Amino acid sequence: MVKVSFREQQLQLREDAIVASVNRLLAEKGFDLMTVDEVVADVGIAKASLYKHFSSKEELAAAAMVQVLERALAALARLRALDAVSAEPSTPLDKLKAVALWTMRVQLAGEMPSLPSQNSSLRAALVAHKVYMDRLMQLSDELGEWISAAQAAGQLRLDLPPEVVLFTLFARACDPVLALLKVSGQYSDGQITEMLLQTCFGGLASPSP
Repeated sequence: MVKVSFREQQLQLREDAIVASVNRLLAEKGFDLMTVDEVVADVGIAKASLYKHFSSKEELAAAAMVQVLERALAALARLRALDAVSAEPSTPLDKLKAVALWTMRVQLAGEMPSLPSQNSSLRAALVAHKVYMDRLMQLSDELGEWISAAQAAGQLRLDLPPEVVLFTLFARACDPVLALLKVSGQYSDGQITEMLLQTCFGGLASPSP
């Protein structure tokens, strides 16, 4: 086992604090409005210390996005592990609903970075970020397996291309409806996620008699 020095531990703790701050600010304000000055003030460090870890605002945001993808992959791994020991494994649709629910809960907790706009400099930086793209492709592939299985089992519409279903699930990560309903104060987080799950997987049309 490799022993980590005290200095390395301190550097990792500081980097974790930076990423946590960026994650929260991205969730609150988005990339365009977030500033490096806000991050260093929030963490309580000098700007020079921050630049020892991250060279730019785009790199800061990319680290936060990678962290969220890794949390999502861990959530998928937990679902697979539960199925492996369950007498009645969940269906592919159940797994997709569980992922959507996890995503919405993270957003309601203020821990989901908002996705960059189409013309944002962050989008270009993310496309060029190998770790981010590797994690994104891994997540897409794993969800794609469940989407295809759910369609094959008749649990999802066959006339929808799998990527449409995938992007719809990704959209739950930045759905403004959750925040609007939460701010209204009329519904609990559980009620909000249940209603959004219904509209995501059941649509808005009245069920057939």
